Amino acid sequence: MTVVCPKNYHIKDALEERRILCISEEEARIEDIRALRIGILNIMPQAEKYEFSLLHPLGRSVMQIEPVWIRLHKHAYTSSNREHLDNLYIPFEDAIRERILDGLVVTGAPVEELPFEEVNYWSELQRIFRYARNNIPSTLGMCWGGLALAKHMGIDNVRYQKKIFGVFQTTNLDFNHRITGDMDDVFWCPQSRHSGVDDAAVERERDRGQINPLARADQGGYVIFESADHRFLMHLGHPEYDPQRLVDEYERDMKAGRTDVEAPVNFDPQHPVNRWRTHRNEFFSQWIKYVHETTSY
Repeated sequence: MTVVCPKNYHIKDALEERRILCISEEEARIEDIRALRIGILNIMPQAEKYEFSLLHPLGRSVMQIEPVWIRLHKHAYTSSNREHLDNLYIPFEDAIRERILDGLVVTGAPVEELPFEEVNYWSELQRIFRYARNNIPSTLGMCWGGLALAKHMGIDNVRYQKKIFGVFQTTNLDFNHRITGDMDDVFWCPQSRHSGVDDAAVERERDRGQINPLARADQGGYVIFESADHRFLMHLGHPEYDPQRLVDEYERDMKAGRTDVEAPVNFDPQHPVNRWRTHRNEFFSQWIKYVHETTSY
């Protein structure tokens, strides 16, 4: 449960309070353990605030994790701290220059209501995806990041009239899978998205041998699925969220007067309860284990 991070990293104390040991690069070299280099393409609003949401579950792995924070050339990052980005985030080209990444995470982004072609960094993402498919053992796309990976594979997203928002019972579809196989038959998972993928499109690609569906919810359809070569893993939910994040998003949408957002399902913003922690921990731990085993062979 170790994360390699800068000495004065702004969330070091918060991570260590959750029993995630933070060590410097110098300490990591002394230990002489090859940390897994996990690239994190963080395009969430207030990027620095979101870092904890990923490092907490990633850092629970028994493996030593070296996060490599990646920034896009064509993304403005208007809500993020510029000094923090300049100090910690590097272009993708620099991230892979010295040695390959063992895994890559592509976060969500508040652009799901735009056609992919209108997202100003879409062509840049496609170049990264092409490289990742051939050179990185596993790329994990979260929420919009998962939709972007699906689009890259030819599965377009569909827009919902009402936002899929809340905590939903989700059915595990593959009990033999190396990442999802040991999750509960039915588990809870947060969703916060205005779009998804059409069930028929996923099933068509499944029948063509291109996609492996792994989990599905009655609302929102297929939540977890992967490319048949296991290189792309798509999770359209937000298992990394803490309950307060759902509260904040609900209050934001209500303040904005959005009529396509209703009260979150199976979640009380006045008395928030985490019902998905076990799913979060199992999913990220098994993904890191898969990355380690794949890079070790």
